[in-house]
Amino acid sequence: MWRIAVRQLTRNQQQRIGAGLQDSAAAWKLWCCRPTSTSAAAAEPAAELSNAELSDVGWEFQSHRLASSAVSSFGSAPSPILPRCSINSLEASVSTLDTALHSAVHLPLLANQIWWMQWLSDSSPDVLDQSASGPRTVGQFVPPKPRLGLKNFASAAALEHEQDDDDEQEQPKEQIPKAGSVSIKSKKVKERYSKLHERQMDVESKAWEAAAAEYRELMLEMCKKNLAPNLPFVQSLVLGWFEPLKNAIEAEQKAVENLEFREHRAGYGPFLCQLPADMLAVITMHKIMGMLMSDLSNGGCVKVVSAAAQIGEAVEQEVGIHKLMRKSAKKKKGKIDPKKVVDPKEQAAASADVKLKDQVKKLLKQQKLRVASSLVRHANGDEPWGSEIRVKVGCRLIEIMIEVALLQPPASQTEEDIGELRPAFKHSMKTFPGQSAARKFGVIECDPLVAQELDKSVRHMVMPYMPMLVRPRKWTGYGNGGYLILPATVMRIHGAKQQREAIQKATRTSMHNVFHALNTLGSVRWKINTRVLDVIEEIWKDGGRLAQMVDADNVSVPSRPCTEDEAEIRGWRREAGKAKRINCERHSLRCDTELKLTVARKLRDEEAFYYPHNLDFRGRAYPLHPHLNHLGSDMCRGVLEFAEGHPLGTTGLRWLKIHLANVFAGGVDKLSFDGRVAFAEEKMDEVFDSAERPLEGRRWWLEAEDPFQCLATCMALRDALSSGDVENYVCNLPVHQDGSCNGLQHYAALGRDQVGAEAVNLIAGDAPADVYSGIASRVRAVIEKDAADDPRVNPNVDKAKLLLGQIDRKLVKQTVMTSVYGVTFIGARNQILSRLKERGLPDESAMYRASCYAAKVTIDALGQMFKEARCIMSWLGECAKIIAMEGEPVRWTTPFGLPVVQPYRKPGRKMVKTSLQVLALREDGNQPVAVARQRSAFPPNFVHSLDGSHMMMTAIACKRAGLNFAGVHDSFWTHAGTVDKMNILLRKKFVQLYSQPILENLLNDFKQQFPHLEFPQVPGRGDLDLNEVLKAPYFFN
Repeated sequence: MWRIAVRQLTRNQQQRIGAGLQDSAAAWKLWCCRPTSTSAAAAEPAAELSNAELSDVGWEFQSHRLASSAVSSFGSAPSPILPRCSINSLEASVSTLDTALHSAVHLPLLANQIWWMQWLSDSSPDVLDQSASGPRTVGQFVPPKPRLGLKNFASAAALEHEQDDDDEQEQPKEQIPKAGSVSIKSKKVKERYSKLHERQMDVESKAWEAAAAEYRELMLEMCKKNLAPNLPFVQSLVLGWFEPLKNAIEAEQKAVENLEFREHRAGYGPFLCQLPADMLAVITMHKIMGMLMSDLSNGGCVKVVSAAAQIGEAVEQEVGIHKLMRKSAKKKKGKIDPKKVVDPKEQAAASADVKLKDQVKKLLKQQKLRVASSLVRHANGDEPWGSEIRVKVGCRLIEIMIEVALLQPPASQTEEDIGELRPAFKHSMKTFPGQSAARKFGVIECDPLVAQELDKSVRHMVMPYMPMLVRPRKWTGYGNGGYLILPATVMRIHGAKQQREAIQKATRTSMHNVFHALNTLGSVRWKINTRVLDVIEEIWKDGGRLAQMVDADNVSVPSRPCTEDEAEIRGWRREAGKAKRINCERHSLRCDTELKLTVARKLRDEEAFYYPHNLDFRGRAYPLHPHLNHLGSDMCRGVLEFAEGHPLGTTGLRWLKIHLANVFAGGVDKLSFDGRVAFAEEKMDEVFDSAERPLEGRRWWLEAEDPFQCLATCMALRDALSSGDVENYVCNLPVHQDGSCNGLQHYAALGRDQVGAEAVNLIAGDAPADVYSGIASRVRAVIEKDAADDPRVNPNVDKAKLLLGQIDRKLVKQTVMTSVYGVTFIGARNQILSRLKERGLPDESAMYRASCYAAKVTIDALGQMFKEARCIMSWLGECAKIIAMEGEPVRWTTPFGLPVVQPYRKPGRKMVKTSLQVLALREDGNQPVAVARQRSAFPPNFVHSLDGSHMMMTAIACKRAGLNFAGVHDSFWTHAGTVDKMNILLRKKFVQLYSQPILENLLNDFKQQFPHLEFPQVPGRGDLDLNEVLKAPYFFN
């Protein structure tokens, strides 16, 4: 009967029960309330969930299953004899359930479960009120003196009800289930979800183990069938290294166990023995090769400190999972019988150990690995290894690999090289560009032959953090959410201790909206656009080069000339160096492309997948999977689409046409909406040809700035127009609405800047204003005036004459874009100089002088057009300087409730002696703050925290309105049929955000943190009416 009561709770309450029952006192309360009679009512089977969408079944089915399994899993404890409770009595106790669930979240799992088990098993039935008359309710809750503090019940219940209200507003179309209405009509749906969940668990928990098994099987297959000649060169190499590396690691582990002396062994030995040698071998090979693949611009080498840290971190993570799996596999015969132990202390310890193992096994059977992992970690007292241990473990594994990984050139090499074995890797010291020549770094270099073939073996790399097959776990705390097993944190802090502490100290109430927004972004269902993927694969197979894909071939490196002429030798070195740099860049791009395509191939047949998100320290959201996601390149965006379609309705076709013009770009995206629609209609023959014959036809889509997104849009338009019923055609293509120089839009709103607002489309216009063209016009006017002046009076005449005809939006665009980041004069000069060099102006010295002059004029033009914005930038920088001079980092709370601490400190180093070399590890925690960096970074970081707040506010609003939403910072995505609704919501949220006194709140926050300091007053504002944004059609367009 308790199941029936659970079905009467709100959706959020069901989910909270599912997530919380396994580790809370509420599980025991509910369990104690269960019926003990065998009457028909008590034996009534629970109604199964009913939902046509597998995604919705995910959370709801999980909640019911977890709730029921949590109750049953605690069934071994003695039960008080209670009368069967009625539905009404359970309905009446919803508030109490909410209270207990919320309070239980704050109890560490191990102490919580063991203590409540002991207390409840020792308690008498009188703990609960068993009044025979009237409905029975849970009586006064008076446990013995707790070892852990409990939260106030009233405040917890109030918070839970407030959160429930939010969730009820989020999905107005999805009715809260009534009693008896929640049922799974199809067992197939239930089974499908279970299989997906199980596959996801395997992907996260067995990635390295599966790779090791694959190598073992491939080795056996090769021995049986002599398949080695048919393998790609690098794969055959790695396969050949696997066995020697595994054997060498086993020998090292035995030496550690036998206490054989070796320098540094005490520092890494015990940690090296916590995983099987084959898994350590796979981790070492894949991590080193992966780092080499990701960046060969350094000449086929990686820094030892980076490689060692990554390997050590991967080993530590796998050790945690391996320990957990190994504990769950222990046989019962290995247990200690507490009854046979005489010493009371030993008996208590043995009893607790038995209970812990039982709990772990039950949790593992229920696939609750996160909870089990937490139990084991707390019970064993496992602490994080720390950076020193990680690099020592990593260095020893690298050293072993260098010793055993040998290379034999294939038969295609010259005869004198055949049969000569040589090391595939070597350890050396090297300088890096931009660093002092006296400063050398330890690096691992790979043989040129290995580097040459690396990009062909990317598809064999292990990628644990893949997109998820089931919905990500909801974020509920700093390290609680995202993947089912793999560790993830809600923020990417990169070792910034104060930022981590700020997030951990933030209350669940203050972080509720942040978690809610991340959960919303993570709940979007994606799938692969297989038609676009097929086109990409065809281009890639034919050597790339089309649609901005990298060339599969390298450029030829010129041979050294047979001359002693120094000028010729210098010229050759310059040309050879240039060719090598191009080849390094191409190699890196080929590896990156292959990584993305590997993920797409793995996911192409999936009905749907998900991207769990987290934040950077400023509050901008990013998918945790790094390769194929919607924040990526045109190829990534072109190959991704929403798994759930939406009818185009009355306006969807128009937005598809506008979207086509936007991704085609080339100036067409600067036209009015009507102009963009006219462009699409004019090109409809090309659209159909591109969709139906992308590679065999006229290939118009290749002319677009974003060719693969253009191709996907052509296909969607062709399908819609050929459907016969455009309004009811269900389209999966995401349609983008992008901000107009979004950073300046936020500054204009902060300063109520009327002139700036007009330049960045905060005010309605007949066509979108182009801020880059506006700045270019101002710069051009100044330069033309100076060019006509008398050179005896004006020293800039010659420079101005050189720039005549050169001033356009492209020349100033980068400087305008980076103005919100506080671009300096030197930065602006270098940006403009790069553009001038691209145009091939002959005199480099004159070009340099002209770029200095153009940079000054451009910065002045920005100051005139965005006067209030420049004042706010200066004010933010001055406040940051005052704080940093006190030796403190700048910290603030975003309007969305996210605490932010700038991480910039002077680099500190700790020297660690490893088996390979002495490493200098960076220490950020207690180093002095970097005053200049704190000052210069604060204005852009603050604005980024605001645009992150706007995006998350819009995400939640779209969720509540029933819209699919994805965000890429200042680019908001939804279905073509819901663009109009999203446009209304994103404008309302922008006005709502800036209707707050943001700068005044920031100043008050600074004064509260530093009451003894004097801060300048907030700059004056203009007279912009924020409500103009609601009527501005090109604000996002």
